[in-house]
Amino acid sequence: MILESEILNVVNQQKNKLVEHQLGLAREFFPSLKSIASHALIISGIRRCGKSTLLLQLMQHFDNKQIMYLNFDSPQLFDFNVNDFVRLDRIIQNTGAKYLFFDELQLVEGWEIYIRQKLDEKYVVVITGSNASLLSKELGTRLTGRHITQELFPFSYNEFLKFKELEASVETLNWYVKMGGFPEYLKSEDEEQLYALFQDIIIRDVVVRYGIKDAKSLQRLATFLISNVGNRITANKLKQALSIGATSTVLAWFSYLESTYLFSFVPMFSYSAKVQLVNPRKVYAVDLGLASLISSSVMADAGRKLENLIFLHLRKQNSDIYFFDDNGECDFVVIKNGQVTHLIQVTLELNSDNLQRELNGLRKAMDFFNFNTGIIITSNNQDTIIENNRKINVIPAYEFLTQ
Repeated sequence: MILESEILNVVNQQKNKLVEHQLGLAREFFPSLKSIASHALIISGIRRCGKSTLLLQLMQHFDNKQIMYLNFDSPQLFDFNVNDFVRLDRIIQNTGAKYLFFDELQLVEGWEIYIRQKLDEKYVVVITGSNASLLSKELGTRLTGRHITQELFPFSYNEFLKFKELEASVETLNWYVKMGGFPEYLKSEDEEQLYALFQDIIIRDVVVRYGIKDAKSLQRLATFLISNVGNRITANKLKQALSIGATSTVLAWFSYLESTYLFSFVPMFSYSAKVQLVNPRKVYAVDLGLASLISSSVMADAGRKLENLIFLHLRKQNSDIYFFDDNGECDFVVIKNGQVTHLIQVTLELNSDNLQRELNGLRKAMDFFNFNTGIIITSNNQDTIIENNRKINVIPAYEFLTQ
């Protein structure tokens, strides 16, 4: 239980602090204001990717005197529970608020019941959260048909260019790969911020939230994963390599880490769900600046980083992504509404040494899916290859990412 006066004090402190916050860069994703008139808008994404800034940008479209903002990820609200919503309600009524903006509301058990109530009372509700699985779990119960979900990520390459006032080129793409897209880090370039963010995600969003007892092994696993972006992994092999007790533990930790948005695990394509589960998966990090800083690899694989970058671009548009392997690997199979939309191969450089290998993997996928177009993305090659009525476009990554 928290006293009403304590909640009101937090509300006033946070709103004053948020007003001082800079509006920042207009994001590529911006929600429709019409749609949130009758539905709760749920914005989820990794910590520090700009969710609070997006909330502030949204607030500019409403009467400031009728806005209630509250971030539940505050030490003063650690004991907030479902019964305290009654006290919050009185504050909302007394202030005359009509527009409710809540940060990290999923930390309060039973929050979805309260939000359903506020929607029934005709409030405009916008919520952010940094845990994908928690949000999706509750949304499927109490808020069915009453919510719109959006994901926010660190700055894309396009947003990075706008933020830094740069033009697309090989040089700026390499800079983006090194720096990544976390807004505050791009402002300060203080590496300690990224180190602290990585530790916050591991400790607060996984160890504390899921009651992990062996935090050191989890940290070793996370460091291994971020050092091996673009590589295939299996839980069984990592269990042995990192001396973790059981394969089921590693699989659970994969799920927890993915729910924080820190990593994505891409399956090998198969029409059988069971086969997908036993095959290796490829791991990608949410941000390459974070990967470059945290990675334990002495020599980072620039080709794998480019592949990670292309994955992030695809992930923001479509979550149904696979890799393909049939005696030749194709890096990305993108599927929408049950239909293949893109077959993509990624290589740092296309030359006489690797041309046939890269073409072979792409051809295998094109044959398998009976698809007539393919894409090879490189750092700077540009070409068109036509063979047997099939077309393969070779595109520089900086052009592909800005199309």
